[in-house]
Amino acid sequence: MAVVESPAAAPEAPPTFRDGVRAGVPFAVAGGLVAMSFGVLADTAGLSPLAAIVMSAIVYAGSAQFTAVAIVAGGGGVGAALAAAALINSRFLAMGAALGPSLPGNAASRAAQGQTVVDASWALAGRGDGTFDRNLLFGSSAIQYVTWVSGTTVGALGGDVLGDPENFGLDAIYPAFFLALLTSEARGGRPLGVAAMGAAIALALVPVAPAGLPVLAASLAALVGLTRSARAAALSRSEP
Repeated sequence: MAVVESPAAAPEAPPTFRDGVRAGVPFAVAGGLVAMSFGVLADTAGLSPLAAIVMSAIVYAGSAQFTAVAIVAGGGGVGAALAAAALINSRFLAMGAALGPSLPGNAASRAAQGQTVVDASWALAGRGDGTFDRNLLFGSSAIQYVTWVSGTTVGALGGDVLGDPENFGLDAIYPAFFLALLTSEARGGRPLGVAAMGAAIALALVPVAPAGLPVLAASLAALVGLTRSARAAALSRSEP
């Protein structure tokens, strides 16, 4: 009796740019609301609407922008604002180093592609084995960029109408945004332990350290991933 073999399942199609856009929509909506609150804050800090909009279009980094504007609003100098923003954004150095091997082209081309990285797109593009999908990265970043700049525009131009962002609960969106990222990534004992360690480091430093340093120091908890057992676990997950 002949044995009829079932046809092999077709390989799963790789994600497309459109898939990245769809994956980024929830974060884009949240980011747009956060951007509105940034536009209002920039307006109250004395920035012109054009300056706030250009800042969002060029910098495209919420935590750094909020920090810089808050320092200026509190009477700090431009140098202090830039230093704090650079310190907060220094996390992208490690993120870029992890992403680089997954991008095609020479060093300059990879550096240019890396300008699309934001926290959510970096997390969404991760395959779980240390590599990243470029289409998910670009697509999710693109939709978030649109809502970030448009949200800033609404907040900067309509700040007088919108009033205090806290009246609408917009001040809670930013923490919720990162909590959603943490929920999607921290699965299992080691990731949860790293998250708890990072939170403990940040909470200990917030009362005594300058803005940005607690976040940077908290990222040191990720060095747990360099241990031999962590690398072995990652390799076992990547094997078919």
